[in-house]
Amino acid sequence: MAYTLDRLIEGADFEDVDARTRKALGDAGFGVLTEIDVKATMKKKIDKDMAGYRILGACNPGMAWEAIGMEPKVGAMLPCNVILREVDGGVEVSAIDPVASMSAIDNDDLPAVAAQVRDMLRDAVAAI
Repeated sequence: MAYTLDRLIEGADFEDVDARTRKALGDAGFGVLTEIDVKATMKKKIDKDMAGYRILGACNPGMAWEAIGMEPKVGAMLPCNVILREVDGGVEVSAIDPVASMSAIDNDDLPAVAAQVRDMLRDAVAAI
């Protein structure tokens, strides 16, 4: 089972894709709550060089509220991570598939919410 929703933006600049991703997420009702610059962290912490790699923690407050109301511990799986990484030929954007990640939770009501969030994330990734 695939666990990410992916799109390759060919020939793109990393920072441009970052800005486009944030806009697409915002347009889809998500805010970026956290950001981890993995490339900078690896260089600082263990002196290793790597291609651009950034994790954006995206959250749709309404959907998060609904999910937490159904399953209080679901916060352990929030926010929805979206990664940007430099690859040969461009920048790949990958968003977590909430249906795949939430399948580990034994709650019959949660898959419907996860499917809605997946559709919203899929639309955001397509809009980049």
